[in-house]
Amino acid sequence: MRVWFNRTFSSVYAAINLIREADSEGRFHIIYSNANPHVAAARAAHEFHVEPTGMEREEYIEWCLQFCREQRVDIFIPGRESTVLAGMHARFEALGTRVLSAGSVEALELIHDKARFYSDVDLTMAPVAETRIFETVEAFDAAYADLRQRHAKLCVKPSQSVFGLGFAVLDEERSSAALLLAGAEYHIGLADMRRGLAEMGTFRTMLLMEYLDGHEFSVDCVGDKGRLVAAVPRKKPKKAGRGQLIDMRQDILDATAKLCADFGLNGCFNVQYREGGEELRLLEINPRMSGGIGMACVAGPNLPYIALRGFADGFDKVQVAPVRDGIRVAELTTPVELA
Repeated sequence: MRVWFNRTFSSVYAAINLIREADSEGRFHIIYSNANPHVAAARAAHEFHVEPTGMEREEYIEWCLQFCREQRVDIFIPGRESTVLAGMHARFEALGTRVLSAGSVEALELIHDKARFYSDVDLTMAPVAETRIFETVEAFDAAYADLRQRHAKLCVKPSQSVFGLGFAVLDEERSSAALLLAGAEYHIGLADMRRGLAEMGTFRTMLLMEYLDGHEFSVDCVGDKGRLVAAVPRKKPKKAGRGQLIDMRQDILDATAKLCADFGLNGCFNVQYREGGEELRLLEINPRMSGGIGMACVAGPNLPYIALRGFADGFDKVQVAPVRDGIRVAELTTPVELA
């Protein structure tokens, strides 16, 4: 069975290795493509192809269809343009290719837009942080005056972003230069922030939020059209270098199962939570594999293989290993020569 991962996040390297490790029968022939001919995941796949560059979205979709036809792809697991491709399953099925999408187009668009997502999500066991939307400095000032009455520390982030890009805690005392020299990552001076917003006039949708200062949890999951098949929560330390703790908290599992059902999640996805005071709070859903999925799999379930095998054959054919709750995991880097 020929399985294609197109250009996607670096976690695909771990995913391909995990699938090949579990695929003792050799059923899955893994194809990977990327515009970078030296990408690390090219070493892990059975077959690698260089993707064209400079294509507009519609051109790229047509290229994907042609690639599936020429390479006789049985299962396509998209990274690039995954939201658009979620609405084109029929076109690929006409070629004999099934597309494994994390959700419907509508669900993925909502998840990727945190302003809408925070407004729509209903999760009483892990509510989102109190949030205000702003697109002008005047809206920022009004939101800050409101939220600051109830919360000692506030933060900002874009409504649409990945990897935490654009996130910063607002510091009322120090300038951005002082924060930089102090090595305070992900912090920005309030006065500097406000001055920059005023200079821009208008800008993309941003969120002002209460800052949650507790532990963060990253939950790597497999769903089957809204049914949670497997979930492995990792508790992140507040200080680096101490690994991450597998913590099978029931409230986290219950909240994740509800999100999976509410958004019809499918295949591999990730949910992020953080504690605020004594309360668990939802940060976001990532409708894809997380960068730490390899650490989660150390605890037992081989999540990428479970997702692929379940999609290919039905989840009744898949055994999910028990999670080794309480173990501490970490990632080690290994130098390699790239082709």
